[in-house]
Amino acid sequence: MSEQENLYRNVEILEERIGYRFRNRDYALNALIHSSYVNENHLDPKLKNSERLEFLGDAVLDFVMGMVLYNNHPEMSEGEMSKARAMIVCEASLAEGARTLGLGELMFLGKGEDASGGRNRPSILSDCLEAIIGSIYLDGGMEQAKNFIMSLLGETYRKAVRGELLMDYKTRLQEELQKSGDTKIQYRLLEATGPDHDKLFRMAVYADDRLLGTGCGKSKKEAEQEAARQALKNMEPHQAAGKGPA
Repeated sequence: MSEQENLYRNVEILEERIGYRFRNRDYALNALIHSSYVNENHLDPKLKNSERLEFLGDAVLDFVMGMVLYNNHPEMSEGEMSKARAMIVCEASLAEGARTLGLGELMFLGKGEDASGGRNRPSILSDCLEAIIGSIYLDGGMEQAKNFIMSLLGETYRKAVRGELLMDYKTRLQEELQKSGDTKIQYRLLEATGPDHDKLFRMAVYADDRLLGTGCGKSKKEAEQEAARQALKNMEPHQAAGKGPA
């Protein structure tokens, strides 16, 4: 099988998994090509990396979720809709959707990016999913893009509007840290400000007494989740360089 045939074979697998057949398969292929792959390979000039499609897909995703929330939930305020949408389209939710489709094994990455764990990196997975959304929009229009988004993220959407979607960053952080061995994780209260009915808590998370991140919330639990989210965000550049958390 030639390199070109191998590229389009991944598109065929993608089509089977998402239940959509592309009229222009180059859209789908571009969505699977990471910039690191383009830098290492001589590709047909019509083939590009996924970055422009990511930009488009992000906009389409925001619009679709905003439209669904607006049309289906007249009882929700602007702030409530914004909060729900943010939880639905956050990096963690999109990365999980990408894992459901097995996008990691279909992406074309450069050797260095692949070796450093790029196929399972949340930022790369979520970007790839956004690029897929952008490619479906270009190929089939808004209705096809909406159908794909809701089929993949529908349950996440329903949990968000029911108030059941609290992203468990603490569990994800624990799983990430335990990859490198037994690590002692501690959450410590830094401060609590404001009146009793409207307190704001600030928490810090430590791994073996190393500060990983801090976060604020209206409860200790919420602040711990935000601290864990920041810790994961802070760790990612070091993971990309193969260094582990700082």
